[in-house]
Amino acid sequence: MPTYETLLSFAAATIVLVMLPGPNLLYILGNGVSGGRRAALASAVGVEIGTLVHVVAAAMGLSAVLQSSAVAFSTIKYLGVAYLAYLGVKALRSKPGIEPGLVVALQPTRRILGRGLVVNVLNPKVSLFFLAFLPQFIDADRGSATRQILILGAVFFVIALSIDLIYAVGSGAVGRWLSRRPRLFRQQERSAGVVYLCLAGFAATQGGHQPAST
Repeated sequence: MPTYETLLSFAAATIVLVMLPGPNLLYILGNGVSGGRRAALASAVGVEIGTLVHVVAAAMGLSAVLQSSAVAFSTIKYLGVAYLAYLGVKALRSKPGIEPGLVVALQPTRRILGRGLVVNVLNPKVSLFFLAFLPQFIDADRGSATRQILILGAVFFVIALSIDLIYAVGSGAVGRWLSRRPRLFRQQERSAGVVYLCLAGFAATQGGHQPAST
């Protein structure tokens, strides 16, 4: 079990890291502008469910596999890039002129949740973040490393979800503001498409991978 001081330090570092703009925030804002607050909230929840997958993977050693295998790293990285690019192209090709009230129906909550999970799970930057970040707070004298990772991961999840929900509420307000302006509303899907493509480019240009030496 991590000490109280360790938990406070980890929480403070997590707040700073999560508040920095990144791929998850772009995904949440993109859906908020396109589908309103409900879509943004679903995006935030989906993204952070993906974070739980990374936490469990870190505890089970999957992150170490990605760190040591260039092939595994590249495969997951570019699957994520391809998926984001697909979402961007699909949004850009959507027909303009959809009525505001139909956006949520065209983007079911379950689909938004699933996409958020996939966007996060297929982001190797997140797994490598846990690989580099969590070990700094693990104390071999405090018991099982796996248990400590799960506890710290839970702290990260709660903080990240809280911050993402705040972002989501704000993006929903932007979506409602646009929905009252039909001319601007017709551009929402295209705007979301640009966001997805920017997200794909962001993920593709994240630093290279150096496998561990054998």
